[in-house]
Amino acid sequence: MDKATRESLSPYRVFSIEEWAELRADTPMTLTEEEVAALRSLGDPVSMQEVERVYLPVARLLSFYVTATQGLFHATQAFLGTNETKMPFIIGIGGSVAVGKSTTARVLRELLTRWPSAPKVELVTTDGFLFPNAILQAEGRMERKGFPESYDVAALLAFLHNVKGGEPRVSAPVYSHLTYDIVPGETIVVDRPDIVILEGINVLQPRDLPKDGKAVPFVSDFFDFSIYLDADEGALRRWYVERFMDLKDTRFRDPRSYFHDYASLSHEEAKEVANGLWERINLVNLRENIFPTRPRADLILSKDADHAVKQVALRKL
Repeated sequence: MDKATRESLSPYRVFSIEEWAELRADTPMTLTEEEVAALRSLGDPVSMQEVERVYLPVARLLSFYVTATQGLFHATQAFLGTNETKMPFIIGIGGSVAVGKSTTARVLRELLTRWPSAPKVELVTTDGFLFPNAILQAEGRMERKGFPESYDVAALLAFLHNVKGGEPRVSAPVYSHLTYDIVPGETIVVDRPDIVILEGINVLQPRDLPKDGKAVPFVSDFFDFSIYLDADEGALRRWYVERFMDLKDTRFRDPRSYFHDYASLSHEEAKEVANGLWERINLVNLRENIFPTRPRADLILSKDADHAVKQVALRKL
């Protein structure tokens, strides 16, 4: 099969950054340099130019999707003769550890909240739906943390069901990256937002289908739009190790940190630990569970070795 045929049969339309940037059209830049700097995650040097060339076109695209989805919702209400509460638009953002999901989620949240309609936008991470460490340790699954089986999927599905159904004040657990655990008794509350961004490594993960054909909900069933952040394994490893080394000299120094013992390691010892964690846990999870979900996304943002988005693929309708 030649390249032209493969491209014609692909479910995606692929854009260079130059082509994608043109799709910003007249969408105004509503963030300042200082605000963009404040939205960056550790090790993810997103620039003002990238926000303009990559994320403003994404925000413009999402405005069309939100409007179309709201129109379909109202049309369905008219057909059924119902008058239900508004249905929030849910965006899923997935991809590997260290790929920059948090930065992308925060940038998009800020851009979306500044639309002329001033929608209420909530950002929730799936980290809060990890089982507490006590449970993972009791079941011998601490080294599987971040793998699909380490999440309380039933709780996550219930959360999404209630949010999508327009329930008021839906709560979700809070996760601490300092203690590397769920914070007991602490929750965040989502109260009838217009848009919800759900960010996490396995948000596009399907579940095993039952042989009897009964309905089994996926987390992604609740998404109106999904984004996958992509990069090659070599870049992901380097970003993960670099972030680990930065944390060794900052957050890990806090005595409350779950990884406090790593702060006393030498540079070479810490680098060896980081590479071991990547090989033993994160790379395995990437290959087995995360990367295979890439074709399920509506939009794929592919990053270059310098963390900049180099290509955009949009699913054809």
